[in-house]
Amino acid sequence: MVHPKIIDVINNDVCTACGACASACPAGAITIGKAAEIRDPEDLTLYTHGAAPNVCEGCLTCSRVCPVIDGFMDDEFANVEQFFGAKSSIKGQDGGVTTALVSALLAKGEIDCVVAIARDDAWGTELVVYTDPEEIKNAKGTKYTYDSVLSALTEPFDQYEKIAVIGVPCQAHGARMIQENVNDKIVLIVGLLCMESFHHETMIEKIIPEILELNIEDVEKMDFGGGKFWAYTKDGEGHNVPIKDVAPYARNPCHHCCDYTSVFADISVGSVGAPDGWNSVFIRNEVGKKYFKMVENDLEIMEEPKPGIGLVKKLTTMKHKNSGHYLEVCEKFSFETNGIR
Repeated sequence: MVHPKIIDVINNDVCTACGACASACPAGAITIGKAAEIRDPEDLTLYTHGAAPNVCEGCLTCSRVCPVIDGFMDDEFANVEQFFGAKSSIKGQDGGVTTALVSALLAKGEIDCVVAIARDDAWGTELVVYTDPEEIKNAKGTKYTYDSVLSALTEPFDQYEKIAVIGVPCQAHGARMIQENVNDKIVLIVGLLCMESFHHETMIEKIIPEILELNIEDVEKMDFGGGKFWAYTKDGEGHNVPIKDVAPYARNPCHHCCDYTSVFADISVGSVGAPDGWNSVFIRNEVGKKYFKMVENDLEIMEEPKPGIGLVKKLTTMKHKNSGHYLEVCEKFSFETNGIR
């Protein structure tokens, strides 16, 4: 059997856990999270055709959809066709643009479902497939804890024809690889700007209680800004520590990531580069342009937001520099990735 490259990604601890391989594997041989922890090679009920690695068919589908194996773009702005600010009437992390966008597209019937993450009061994450334009509003706000968004695509692929995915850079990248290599039912990819994310346990057991000295259930919003990590509590107070105090606790794959702006998305959305209460929006291709045009009349648009795209580029350069040892990690692999293009 051909040795799948994905094994090297996992063994070198650079797997992003985006979930692309789990949803794309035709044999059902890959599982994420809890299912992976309890898998038993003798228990065939956990898998479509049996148990990994016994049923791996050597098709290398997992490698074809892996964002780490595909590598990163050196210039994240080469495919940006439009950059502007926008905000909606929905109260979100900032301008609520992502939520407003997919909610409107669901209401118009332009998409059948949206795969995204919701959270509870303790910042635990839950993968949800939304079909109701009102329910998607429960997913608003940035979650700095991670979940394997793309692993939730298996059932939607069987049930729906027009699927939208919301995710951070590695998830947007994985969704693009699925779309190009396995399943074209993903019609829209909305990517989020992301410097790093954290394991849930790290956030609730270390960062919030020990570093910020807060109760996680009192926190209603988290954010990065001005060189600091912020936690806003229900009493309206903002609490912060320097980013350098929390950055070492980010997930290990984040330390090797060279994508800040979700370069593989159709539309990228963030807060950096736009004023408070607004989102920065990057239209990256004709698909993004088409879908955004369907809802732009529901949004307030700012043609030249400040501080502007220059700040986004500055942070992108910073992330690339900090993650530059990605290629050094690749040298440990028993294969060559596409690396930095």
